[in-house]
Amino acid sequence: MKKVLVLMISFLLLTSCFQKNENSEVFPSKDLHIIASASPGGGWDRTARSIKRVLSEAGITKQSITVENKPGGGGEVGWRYLQNQNSNAISVNSSLLLTNHLLGQSQLTYEDFTPLAILATEWISVTVNKESKIQTTSDLISQLKRDPKSLKVGIAPGLGNGDQLSFVQILKKAGVDPADIDFVVYDSGGEIVNALLEGKIDVITTAVSEVEEHHQEGNLQILAVSSEKRIEGLEDVPTWTEEGIEIVFPHWRGIMGPPDMKDEEVSYWNDVIEEMVKTEEWKEILKNNEWNNFYKNSDQAKEFLKEQNKLYYELLNDSGLL
Repeated sequence: MKKVLVLMISFLLLTSCFQKNENSEVFPSKDLHIIASASPGGGWDRTARSIKRVLSEAGITKQSITVENKPGGGGEVGWRYLQNQNSNAISVNSSLLLTNHLLGQSQLTYEDFTPLAILATEWISVTVNKESKIQTTSDLISQLKRDPKSLKVGIAPGLGNGDQLSFVQILKKAGVDPADIDFVVYDSGGEIVNALLEGKIDVITTAVSEVEEHHQEGNLQILAVSSEKRIEGLEDVPTWTEEGIEIVFPHWRGIMGPPDMKDEEVSYWNDVIEEMVKTEEWKEILKNNEWNNFYKNSDQAKEFLKEQNKLYYELLNDSGLL
């Protein structure tokens, strides 16, 4: 009788375990979401849609992928939205995640999320309308020295981002107090480009990829770029170093997930992103957008964000923005 009872109990336990394994879900079991914390057309949006394109077209993921635009607050709206999502959702990030907090504009920090990867860097341009009286970097600096408030300088999507900090460094090296400049904040790179085209602002500091086509078509004029050497396809545009102001400033973008992700969920995204950055499709996207490969996995991204947070604190402090 005891033997029969033991056998029955063992059978029930095995059946229970089998049913549990059979019913358990393997991550990801639902559609995937990529959050771009800005309006369509800017760098965050292009990054999100590029990730979606490669993951889908290369067959790296079987799940359907949706890009969600959540503009507002210099990334704040989208990132707070991410906080309440499950691990099927990820978001594009950049230095603004760090500087928003350092400037006291947000309570969110990089530690409130799960770093998944750093993907790429790009160079930053300073651009004017083709009809502007400002035609060279010397014209720009001379005008700002005479009257710092005379030009409206567009930035997006918030104060303290890499685009602005690169310009702040330029100003400081040129002997102009950045605190005197009239910075105008827009929600996305696409919006500041339109504002410049429409004559609502005088100068923009933004990613090269957002103004390159307009420069080539003759609608806008890039005065200088923050790269070490001239950019292929923009050989007519000097670097700031060539213009006598020694600055090399990259602008990075990465992705992160909601807080408290499980190890297997982080591993899934690690595998997916690592496979993505090796594809020819992704390499072509980097080339077309003038982005440079800067891939770091989740562990490396975590350490990188820690280092960058320290660096940006020093830059903001030196720039008088804190």
